[in-house]
Amino acid sequence: MANHDISAGMTHIDDSGKAAMVNVGAKSVTRRTAVAKGSVVMQAATLKTVRENAIEKGDVLGVARIAGIMGAKSTSQLIPLCHPLPLDKVEIKFRLDEERSLVEIETIVETQSKTGVEMEALTAVSVAALAIYDMVKAIDRRAMIDGIKLVRKTGGKSGDIELE
Repeated sequence: MANHDISAGMTHIDDSGKAAMVNVGAKSVTRRTAVAKGSVVMQAATLKTVRENAIEKGDVLGVARIAGIMGAKSTSQLIPLCHPLPLDKVEIKFRLDEERSLVEIETIVETQSKTGVEMEALTAVSVAALAIYDMVKAIDRRAMIDGIKLVRKTGGKSGDIELE
């Protein structure tokens, strides 16, 4: 990470030093996207059970997909300084990685708005991972959520960022 002065450009602090929501009223509406990833690591036998859709609680990836979408839509209710955004698209993708014994989660969120959707993409991954964890924890006490991160964003004043 770059070493820089944290106080420079602090956008969520008011004149008295208190947390405040950023005023985006003067910003332009632009097409904005964000992609985030994370994973749920589990035992090989658990991953096999997920792949075979044989978890007693039901369709793990189906539940996680809906949970992730709901998470993205609820971001402003969960993260205090996030603006509520009209989301045009929330896509949740899963990849079962037998070699590393994990479910990789990728979310893609799009909007046309005055502020970005990074938090919505990260929240979608987090909630989808939590749903997977909840569905498998009874058979795999060692399951673990790992590596939640933003991998790409486009649009807005700061432009495009590619982190992976």
